[in-house]
Amino acid sequence: MQLTKTMVKKVGISMAGVLVVLGLGGCSSNKKTESTAEANKENSTQTLEQITKKAKAEGQVASVGMPDSWANWVGTWGDIKTKYGINHTDTDMSSAEELAKFQSEGTNGTADIGDVGISFGPLAVQKNLVQAYKTSYWKDIPSWAKDDKGYWMLSYTGTISFMVDTKNVKNIPKTWKELANSKYKVAIGDVTKGNQSQFAVLAAAIANGGDETNIAPGLKYFAKIAKEGRLSSVDSTMANLEKGEIDVAVMWDFNALNYRDQVDKTRFKVEIPTDGSVMSGYTTLINKNAPHPNAAKLAREYILSDEGQINLAKGYARPIRSTVKLPQEVKDKLLPDSEYKSVQPLKDSTAWDKTALSLPEKWQQEVLIYAK
Repeated sequence: MQLTKTMVKKVGISMAGVLVVLGLGGCSSNKKTESTAEANKENSTQTLEQITKKAKAEGQVASVGMPDSWANWVGTWGDIKTKYGINHTDTDMSSAEELAKFQSEGTNGTADIGDVGISFGPLAVQKNLVQAYKTSYWKDIPSWAKDDKGYWMLSYTGTISFMVDTKNVKNIPKTWKELANSKYKVAIGDVTKGNQSQFAVLAAAIANGGDETNIAPGLKYFAKIAKEGRLSSVDSTMANLEKGEIDVAVMWDFNALNYRDQVDKTRFKVEIPTDGSVMSGYTTLINKNAPHPNAAKLAREYILSDEGQINLAKGYARPIRSTVKLPQEVKDKLLPDSEYKSVQPLKDSTAWDKTALSLPEKWQQEVLIYAK
């Protein structure tokens, strides 16, 4: 299940970048398709039976940023085809590109549904790019992980973890403190534009008394590592990990577990730092001008079903619905729940969006100046 460059970029794009992209986007037409107008009008009154019937009639769903090899989307699309006769196509792109596509195409939309980082959900609502659908699993979604009106809701989560190459590392760090006091090189990617990298700084901040409004402890943490010449400039790609160019990579757990199993499960160790980390996630967005709006709603419904959540777990993503019982062989692919005791979800997404915008400049001024 190899991740493409575009898929990696999907994880690693900053809010600053998306604001620039969307600022350039414009609507291409004011013409609204009949199906979209009908779906928007009936959105709050449609039953699942009605949605399913209309989705089957539409017969297809076009996604963006939901390729077969990311989080095992292939399993979900295959199931939707088998159960409902709905064909699927995807165009792989970053979260920012997905929103830009929704905006630039306007009422001539060609995409139905996309998968984006949590910060992009509120932005899509602000830009009036999406339509709401709560699904029948609405009550199972934690309040922090959904929009009150159902414009966005997380499907799965990721937690910042350490991916350790045991060929290079003899004493595996289990805490941020142990990592700081080691001699190992640390790779977190490009904080000036990477969402995953920025969350790594936030996780370090949380472990050292900071939060979404106070990123200073995280910057101080990595400044120390940079001064010691241990801040690696090598990208945390599977190829670089396989070559042994990285001692410890700080990344989402689902990426780390995926890389570990593809390269060598016995060689790499994935640890959730026990002195604190942060959990965030990814949400589906249904295009306000979706050409197949009911198929998009049905897809979201299936993604949040037990079967859909299990499919995501097969792709190393932790389901958002805690009530789903995973088959043992699927559960064994993930880290035990006990490893997540010190993890906290993103508490204040509005504050984090502001912090993320200022983080690239602060990173350059307070950390990169010490990089050797």
